[in-house]
Amino acid sequence: MAKFISKSSLIKAAGNKEKIIEEFVGAVNTGDADISIARMQSPQGWTEPGQTPEFDEYTLVLEGCLHVKTKEAEYDVRAGQCIIINKNEWVQYSSPDESGAKYVSVCIPAFNPDTVHRDG
Repeated sequence: MAKFISKSSLIKAAGNKEKIIEEFVGAVNTGDADISIARMQSPQGWTEPGQTPEFDEYTLVLEGCLHVKTKEAEYDVRAGQCIIINKNEWVQYSSPDESGAKYVSVCIPAFNPDTVHRDG
């Protein structure tokens, strides 16, 4: 049966500047634990603590650039590009470009603050 989602829930983000997270599907907005889908908007200069999450994260950049740092490499993921971070892999996200970044994040299982395991 179809499930229409008419609005998102705003989620508080970690980081040095305010970032907007609009969860459409996930623990907060729909009660789903298997998957989360969120639209994100981060300003220029935003960075968050590193993390080692217990979920796979698929990130599609819509506008700007999202800088993604892992223990093995660093990536500048630009509009129209996607990156997949596997569960239990250390990662740190930031948005260095003047325009910041707009992107969609899909987490399987759903994002949960108890399973993100942020540094610090």
